[in-house]
Amino acid sequence: MIVVGAGIAGIACARALTEAGVPVRVLERSRVVGGRLASKRLAGRPVDVGAAYFTARDPEFSEVVTAWQHAGLAREWTSELAVLGGGRRGSAPGPVRYAAPGGLRSLVADLAAGLDVRLEHEVARVGPGPVVDGDPCDAVVLAMPDPQSARLLGTAPSAPEWSPVISVAAGWSRRRWEPLPAAFVNDHPVLTLVADDGDRRGDGAPVLVAHTTADVAREHDADPDGAVPLVLDALARLLGVTAEPEWTHAHRWRFASPGQDREETHLLRDDGIAFAGDGWGKARVETAWRSGTDLGRALAARNAGS
Repeated sequence: MIVVGAGIAGIACARALTEAGVPVRVLERSRVVGGRLASKRLAGRPVDVGAAYFTARDPEFSEVVTAWQHAGLAREWTSELAVLGGGRRGSAPGPVRYAAPGGLRSLVADLAAGLDVRLEHEVARVGPGPVVDGDPCDAVVLAMPDPQSARLLGTAPSAPEWSPVISVAAGWSRRRWEPLPAAFVNDHPVLTLVADDGDRRGDGAPVLVAHTTADVAREHDADPDGAVPLVLDALARLLGVTAEPEWTHAHRWRFASPGQDREETHLLRDDGIAFAGDGWGKARVETAWRSGTDLGRALAARNAGS
């Protein structure tokens, strides 16, 4: 079987298949695994430029998270985020948010250990049927956002438009803002979220990561760095950070989040093509893991019955 995409959904799917004794190969166009659990090494340390954190409501995923904690790969971060907007600062209590000292990508790398993962492998075409670039296989899993699946297939399961984001990381010589783990930003023309990456990572580094609105991401799709001045101006107004940072980094996510949740955790078609990811269920990290795991088990059960 072939899994296209080495984000957490694709790797979870391959892990479930491997544990069931089904041979599987993962194809990933990037140089590393992780997908939108992306961590860039900036100024000598990992910075999360994709997902900001993850939760563990799912009991089985909680067991995985506990194992990561015991291995020192994950840590409890915070159960309360700030809320910025309208010139005021509030708070949003909720479930425990987890972070990773080595960056969220390190968690996907841990899940991928021992799997057959082919990096820098660009897939051009899937189908008709379970065929990858003209080579037939038992089944093909597309573990990616729907628009990317559509490009490979020519069509994909109907879904609302996905929203883009530009993630901007910035580092200073010292902390220049009041303590906060992260903050939702409400009704703002530029930002939706700000995270203190030093607080998130646990090393206290003076680094902020801000996520833009979809409108800003669309406007600067061809030039993500063009969004940096807007983000820095917004941080100055929201957090009082008026000093110029020592460095910045902008990363564009064209398909950051689906416009609507699905009730199903995955889709397994009769023609041997299947779909998984955080677009199946609610858009969360643990949803992507659940999606891939459920699909892998469904494929294994089908394989055993054939």
